[in-house]
Amino acid sequence: MAKKQLYFNEAERLYVVEQCTLMEIASRLRLGEKTVRIWKEEGDWETKRLQHIKSKEAFHEELYEFARKLMRTIKEDMENGEKVDPGRMYAFTRLLPLITKVKDYEDVLSKKETEEGKKGLTEDVLKIIESEILGI
Repeated sequence: MAKKQLYFNEAERLYVVEQCTLMEIASRLRLGEKTVRIWKEEGDWETKRLQHIKSKEAFHEELYEFARKLMRTIKEDMENGEKVDPGRMYAFTRLLPLITKVKDYEDVLSKKETEEGKKGLTEDVLKIIESEILGI
């Protein structure tokens, strides 16, 4: 019980936010892999991980849409010969690098997901088969 109080939250953060595998978490925190797997099921970490990824993707979409709207208003002002507010122009120039950084982050996550999906049986499933069915 003491291990759970000490390491559960950190293990969850590593799985959900840092996208670490169960083996990596067990190694970093010096815990048994079975313990981490049990905590994963108890804490519903898989659902939390998916929600975290979706929230990051939603943020990128919102940021992108905001930048498009801002760009559209700046463009309309320029076409109409109106003076463009320096604050809007500054905000737009500051948003552009952020969009590429967020997009790069999403690309890394999606690549990691596709690599995990290609394996067929995941590492977690293999460990469950070994321990519960084969008794290894």
